[in-house]
Amino acid sequence: MSTSTSTPKSDADFRLPTNVRPTHYDLTFKTDLEALTFKGYGIIDLDILEETKEIVFNASSDLTVSDVSIHSEALKTEQVQSATEVKIQKDEERVTVLFAHALPKGSKAKLHLGWDAKLTGSMTGYYYSSTQHEGKKRHYTLTQFEPTAARRAFPSWDEPLLKATYDVTMISRADTVNLSNMPVISEKPFLDASSSESDKDGKNLGKLAKMFSLKSEGTGDAAGGWKITKFERSPLMSTYLLCFANGHFEYLESSYTSPISGRKIPLRIYTTPDIIHQAQFSLDVKSKVMPIYEQVFQIEYPLPKLDTLVAHDFDAGAMENWGLITGRTSAFLLDPKKSDLAAKKRVATVTSHECAHLWFGDLVTMAWWDNLWLNEGFATLMGEVIIIDKVFPEWKVDSEFIDVHLARALDLDAVRSSHPIEVPVPDANQINRKLSFIFDALSYSKAGSVLRMLSNYVGEGTFLRGVSIYLSKHLYGNSVTKDLWKGIGEASGLDIPKMLDNWILKIGYPVVTVKESNDSITVRQDRFLSTGDPSDKENETLWQIPLNVKTADASGKVSTDRSIVLSEREATIPLDTSKPFKLNAQTTGVYRVAYTPERLKKIGEEAAKEKSVFSLEDRMGLVSDALILAKAGISKTSAALDLIKSLKNEKEYLVWSAIDSQLGKLTKILWEQPEEVRDDFNAFRRSLMKPIVDRLGYEYSPDDSADTIQLRTLAIAAAAGAKDPDVIAELASRFKHFQDTGDDSKIPADLLRTTFINAVRNGGRAEYETIKKVYKNPPTPSAKISAMLAMTASKDKEIIEETLKFVLTDVQIQDTMYFFSGAAANRESRRRIGEFFKENYDTITKMFEGNFSLSYLVKFSFQELTTEKDADAVEAWFKDKDVSKYNLALAQSLDTIRANAKWLDRAKDDVTDWLKKSKL
Repeated sequence: MSTSTSTPKSDADFRLPTNVRPTHYDLTFKTDLEALTFKGYGIIDLDILEETKEIVFNASSDLTVSDVSIHSEALKTEQVQSATEVKIQKDEERVTVLFAHALPKGSKAKLHLGWDAKLTGSMTGYYYSSTQHEGKKRHYTLTQFEPTAARRAFPSWDEPLLKATYDVTMISRADTVNLSNMPVISEKPFLDASSSESDKDGKNLGKLAKMFSLKSEGTGDAAGGWKITKFERSPLMSTYLLCFANGHFEYLESSYTSPISGRKIPLRIYTTPDIIHQAQFSLDVKSKVMPIYEQVFQIEYPLPKLDTLVAHDFDAGAMENWGLITGRTSAFLLDPKKSDLAAKKRVATVTSHECAHLWFGDLVTMAWWDNLWLNEGFATLMGEVIIIDKVFPEWKVDSEFIDVHLARALDLDAVRSSHPIEVPVPDANQINRKLSFIFDALSYSKAGSVLRMLSNYVGEGTFLRGVSIYLSKHLYGNSVTKDLWKGIGEASGLDIPKMLDNWILKIGYPVVTVKESNDSITVRQDRFLSTGDPSDKENETLWQIPLNVKTADASGKVSTDRSIVLSEREATIPLDTSKPFKLNAQTTGVYRVAYTPERLKKIGEEAAKEKSVFSLEDRMGLVSDALILAKAGISKTSAALDLIKSLKNEKEYLVWSAIDSQLGKLTKILWEQPEEVRDDFNAFRRSLMKPIVDRLGYEYSPDDSADTIQLRTLAIAAAAGAKDPDVIAELASRFKHFQDTGDDSKIPADLLRTTFINAVRNGGRAEYETIKKVYKNPPTPSAKISAMLAMTASKDKEIIEETLKFVLTDVQIQDTMYFFSGAAANRESRRRIGEFFKENYDTITKMFEGNFSLSYLVKFSFQELTTEKDADAVEAWFKDKDVSKYNLALAQSLDTIRANAKWLDRAKDDVTDWLKKSKL
């Protein structure tokens, strides 16, 4: 075996050669949970598309590849050839195998090879997780292959376009459970399996057993014996969707009946025994959403079963492996007696999001990673809005989308270092090196927001028909953006590329400025930047903007004109401006609207009315636009505060959520201003939130609506954050009872996080140690997250330092981001977390090498700073670092700091004066 250090010279060289194409993988894995190693053997069927002596595939340097040979009946001489040379390109994660005799074009061949590797806790590839069992740590394994980690588990053509079928065989300890995408077709103890006849591919399991060094001791039924599990052949799918797992799992079971075929499809959720009691809710959601997806798409779920495996260690939230969804505990577990509504919503939306992928991503897969948005944008809209709304209409998820996904997308896309939804990714490995470059708010939230805007424009029924057409034409295949546009165009009769291309292919989004006369308005579009200063070059894009003009006549009758599309720089629209009007009705558009100060005041007055012509969604959008436009210098921050103050009698939770979110942003830029300014601003926040607390109280009832539950929770948290003494005292009293007795019955589940955070923030060592015990032995995933955030809330510098050290020694890798997020939210540790990151840079970057969290840690460490001096210092520190794995996160953090600095310079006197006047 030789090693090559050559580097590809062009973008095309990063993609695997097209001289051969895999059609089927026959894979056998032996997992040793005690030694934490695995071995594999594979037979890969290849179509030879060009005559060649050379075969190139992906394999990580984690794998030791051996025994490479190829079988081809097309060869007249040696039908089986051993490799004459094996070249390893470590950086490119590729292996080139050379053979003496060329394989003829148009022939078929079988590549045989073995490999072995260590199991690590990296949360990528084939890795191990663990839990406590009878006082000891017990390991189990699972896979996480998206985007390019299948090559860490087996040699493969690890590109989404190269779909193949899979036969998976697993050799494991007899007392464990094996899982994969497809159902088990046979499972035998090692002794039975090794004496069986060869299977149809000529692979003798006895020989495999010998290769894998299995000892034929006992009957195979004892804990120390081995068994061999074979799974049914999969349909065509991409490598990143293959999944397998081994461990001591238990399951809950349900099913649903396909509304299309009447077929009964079994559903299971697997966990380790200690947490199985919290898995029922996710299973129930899965059984409810699956038949709805089939009805909406008119395409049956094609696999024989659908399992979920819940893992204690998982990098992302969840993963849509076809037939075997995987994810972390907080994404799928819920104790109905102890979990809050927020946890319930998270489990439901994650479950539905992953089920959406069974069609968007699994059945129809993007051709390359530049079209990732086709997977994630659809799963966001379908899974978290359209489908889940049919199951939980009381949650108002379409409205909530504005304050979650739309706001998230508009925030990120307002910085210079943003990127288009669809962006060239010549090298799949860039996705690992620049994780946030693809798997970020733009692929998920902005893509979902653009699709929501399109659905609103053409009508949801038409939109879904177009989606069904798109899916039906690409079953088991791959697609690109234009394929989706064709489907929706066919359903709607509209030129979808003309309308949508710039939303997908161009960076940023517009702000629409409105000027008015008595009988018309003039609207103008420009690119919006949070710094408010786009150059002429940055402002070249013209979007097709559905203006959705809402008006009310003298009688108060409301109508919305959805036909007006702004496609030029400016346009004049006839309109009676003496009556109420608003653009972007229902806040379905992916843009912001800037009105004159006089018009904004009038809109605010109308929005504040008990029976306003402006809907819940309109009011949410108004609040968000007002403060963010002020941040960019387009309007004054004091005008946004006037608007918020005018809504003090608002009753809807989601409007208050938008208000709290925007005031939170202003709180962060004022964090180093004089104490008097901060105290005055907190007084304003208390004046808004405390009356809601007084009205709703602290007790939760089973009869409470979702709105009431969430508004009470929000108001108490916000009032406590604004230092309301009554609220802080009430929360402290409830925590004291828990601290003294261990009885948490006085802390409602929905107030657990706020109670914990305030106990540590306003308490001392005793409160901190109580919370630390909860972290180490949490009753639910939600309680664990609450404890982690609380541990970072202390004002005590000694405790802050202790917690930061704790992060590097006692915290699961997947949980580190919660500690960084909490430290960044705490003004007492906001600067310290950045210094901590720099002091431990080598340790942190090595710890998070290859997974999704590093980019988040960079952002949490620095983006809350608020001066140009800070931005310059951070930029200078990273000058000599290899930032390739987080370069976009760093650039976005620097842009955010500079935008915050400009906002602070513009707003500090304006806000100070407004606060003084508001006290009069």
